[in-house]
Amino acid sequence: MFRIKTYNAISVKGLERFGRERYEVGHDIAHPDAVLLRSHKLHGEALPPSLLAVARAGAGVNNIPVADYGQQGIVVFNTPGANANAVKELVLAGMLLATRGILPGIAYAQSLAGMDDAAAMHALLEKEKSRFAGHELKGKTLGLVGLGAIGALVADMALALGMKVLGYDPVLSVDAAWRLSNAVQRMENLPALLAHADYVSLHVPAMDATRHLINAEALRHLRPSAVLLNFARETIVDPAAVLAALQAGRLGRYVCDFPEPGFAAEPRVIALPHIGASTEESEENCAVMAADQLIDFLEHGHIVNSVNYPALRMHRAPGSCRIAIANDNVAGVLGHVLSALADAGVNVLDMSNRSREALAYNLIDVASAPEPAVIDAIRRVPHVIRVRTL
Repeated sequence: MFRIKTYNAISVKGLERFGRERYEVGHDIAHPDAVLLRSHKLHGEALPPSLLAVARAGAGVNNIPVADYGQQGIVVFNTPGANANAVKELVLAGMLLATRGILPGIAYAQSLAGMDDAAAMHALLEKEKSRFAGHELKGKTLGLVGLGAIGALVADMALALGMKVLGYDPVLSVDAAWRLSNAVQRMENLPALLAHADYVSLHVPAMDATRHLINAEALRHLRPSAVLLNFARETIVDPAAVLAALQAGRLGRYVCDFPEPGFAAEPRVIALPHIGASTEESEENCAVMAADQLIDFLEHGHIVNSVNYPALRMHRAPGSCRIAIANDNVAGVLGHVLSALADAGVNVLDMSNRSREALAYNLIDVASAPEPAVIDAIRRVPHVIRVRTL
C-alpha cells in the first residue's frame, strides 16, 4: 500500500487515478511515500524518512526546495504543458485587452447606467466610440521569449491570427524544437527580438538565470509602443524598471498575471490576479498528469518530467525484481553496486543508467529478489543516496 499526502485542493479526476486497493490518499497522511500539491510551500518543512517523491500539479516548482530534495533522493515532478492551453488563451486575451480599448470601453458603457433614453444612449455611444479605437493583431509581430510547451502553442495561435512570430530560447530542447512551427523566426539574442517586436510574451521558468531578465537595460531595446506580456513568473520582470519605462514613454503597455505595488496606479498596466492556469480543464490536466507520474514512479521506478533527476524508463523483464538506485553522479558507483550483486550471486537481467548534473539514477532488473543484506550492502556503497526494490 502506497501512501499519498495531498496539499491544496487537488482535482478529483487526478485523485481518482490512485486505485484504492493500492493507495491511501489524504491530507492527513503521517508517513507518506509521496506528496501531491499545487501551491503549498514546502520550504522549511520537516521531511518524513518515508518520502520518495513530490509531484507539483503545475509547471512552476519554486514552492519546493528542489536541490535539497534531490540530495536526499526525493524525486520532484512537475506537469509541463498540462496548463499550456489555459495560459495560451489568456495571452490572447492580454494582447486584445492591451490593443482594442476594451476595458475603457466597458467602463464608459457602465458609466451610462443612469440613462433611461435608449435612443439618446445609442447616439452618445456612436459619438464617443472613436475614443476606444484600437489596432488589430493581424500583421503585427509577436516576440516569444521561451519556446517550450506554452511558447509553441502561443506561436501557433499568433500565426493563425496572421501575426509574424519571432522566437528566442537559448536552451531550446530537441522535443521543443519538434513542436515549434517552422514559420517561427529564431532570433540569436534577446535584444534583437525586443527591437523587432510589437508584442513580447514571456514563457521562461523562474530561476537565477532568468531573474529580472527584463530589466532597465532590456527595456531600452523595445519600441515605445510595444506591449510586454508576462504570464510566466513575476521574478522574470523588474517591476520598478517597467514602471519607469512606462512613465518615460519607452513602453506602451505591460500586461501581467502578477500584481505588484504601484501597478494599480499606472493606467498602462493591466494586472490579473495570477489566473493563468485557473481553468477547470487545466487543473484537471495537471492533477491527472501529476498522479500518473507518481504511480509510474512508485510502482515501476520510472521518472518522467522530473526537475531534479534524469528521465528514465525501462521495459521490465518478465518475472524480475527491480532495484531503483539514486546516487551522486561520480565515477565508480555503478561498478560497486554490480559487484555487490555479483558477490551475492544475483543475476542481472537488464539495467539502465542516466545522469543529470550532480545526480544519477539507475534501474536494475534482477532474476530474483535480493536478500535484505544485499540491499544493505548497496546502501553502504559510497555516494549511493537511496535504494528501493520494486
